Amino acid sequence: MTQNYTYHIGSPGVPWTQADKALWLHQQIIKRSYHNEVVVHIEAMQGPFNVEQYGVLEYADGPYPLYAITNKQLDNDKPTVLITGGVHGYETSGVQGALRFAMRHASEYEAEFNLIIAPCISPWGYETINRWNPMAIDPNRSFVPQSESPEAAQIMAFVSKLGLPVHAHIDLHETTDTDNSEFRPALCARDGKAQDIWQIPDGFYTVGDTQNPQDAFQRAVVSSVEKVTHIALPDEEGKLIGSPMIQHGVIHYALKDLGLCAGFTNAEYTTTTEVYPDSANATPEECILAQVAAVTGALDYLREQQ
Repeated sequence: MTQNYTYHIGSPGVPWTQADKALWLHQQIIKRSYHNEVVVHIEAMQGPFNVEQYGVLEYADGPYPLYAITNKQLDNDKPTVLITGGVHGYETSGVQGALRFAMRHASEYEAEFNLIIAPCISPWGYETINRWNPMAIDPNRSFVPQSESPEAAQIMAFVSKLGLPVHAHIDLHETTDTDNSEFRPALCARDGKAQDIWQIPDGFYTVGDTQNPQDAFQRAVVSSVEKVTHIALPDEEGKLIGSPMIQHGVIHYALKDLGLCAGFTNAEYTTTTEVYPDSANATPEECILAQVAAVTGALDYLREQQ
């Protein structure tokens, strides 16, 4: 079902002008600290791991340095695993889950894998609790050549510069109630196009690649997370957020066609996690642990395949 949402900026059915985007940006405010909640923990990883600033976002509220955590020594003979969080900055458990994995579990896997962990790709979005960047661009639809999103462009350039083929990419996300209350109405207004109404799933699920689904890999991720929190059930049409549920807790998207983060590396194994932080049956800590379980479940599966 589609709907023309009402939104307080712009005219219905008419894409936003630059003035509309400027008004939207003017209304965004800083609500939390990227430095205090993210950067200090990344910097604490220096020593056991390598911490590299791979870029910077020169925004009015910034600048925002961008960081990645990697093994001290990257080895061409090891499979490389990329773990990304905060592509949508407002999705808190993705950021904190990537950090928690790095701080408490990465050392358990560094002997077997090259780990590249980018905990917060969109720090301005983290601070303003936003899906978009200041230009009203969705970074997670921007992993394309000549990307207009510096968030997407800079992590893609960094991974390319490392010169290591990525074996697996785990991209950590959330699906929230604000997807329907704020972000989809804003998308409808920005583009002047009606948007589908989604029933927000209560629980965890993953998004596999339509062209490369890797069903057993997705199943391993879901099975690991199921030990920590509940898995989303399909709606009355057998779907999650408008897409058919392929197996327990799994849907598919065409990752590359949509310009999604998990599709940019050509990795053999990819998954996008989706945690539901607004559930009455999950705490913020449980959501972080679910993201960690997704990463460890994926790595344990890959370990078994070697």
